[in-house]
Amino acid sequence: MTDIQVILVDEHDNPVGTLEKLEAHRQGLRHRAISVYLFNPAGELLLQRRAQAKYHCGGLWSNSCCGHPYPDETALDAAERRLGEEMGVHAHLHKLFEFSYCLELPGGLIENEYGHIFAAVDDQPPHPDPEEADDFRYITLADLEMEMAAAPDRFTPWFRLCYPALNAHLREHGGLTAL
Repeated sequence: MTDIQVILVDEHDNPVGTLEKLEAHRQGLRHRAISVYLFNPAGELLLQRRAQAKYHCGGLWSNSCCGHPYPDETALDAAERRLGEEMGVHAHLHKLFEFSYCLELPGGLIENEYGHIFAAVDDQPPHPDPEEADDFRYITLADLEMEMAAAPDRFTPWFRLCYPALNAHLREHGGLTAL
């Protein structure tokens, strides 16, 4: 993770500088991020369990992948790159919406992110990088909602926050058929 730079942004996603990724999380500075939600043709969402060795939220279930654009990279390019790096999948992603949040994480870190949310429907089998994800599974949205209600601490804080916005967006825009 050393020397990976993130794009610091204002409340409208205008770049205002760059900073090393861990330092941005230590200081809680707003930065650009991406989140990807990959569905299979049956409409099930691909979840990953973050590798235990991750610097935060290891062992928790989360969206298909997430990350940060490099300073010279678009959000879409970053989303495609991270999906390939984390899950070994190369899919045609669609940008759905943008979503800002600020969350305190264990270890004194702060996720202050201006997130670009992408989704796709694809039938490629995942091949996760074990340094990123130590498990994966597909789940129906109904089962996911029951699990999140019963055991929210098994999921990453940002996923618990963003998932309802994703679900609302899909309902308002024709579901997965729009992807």
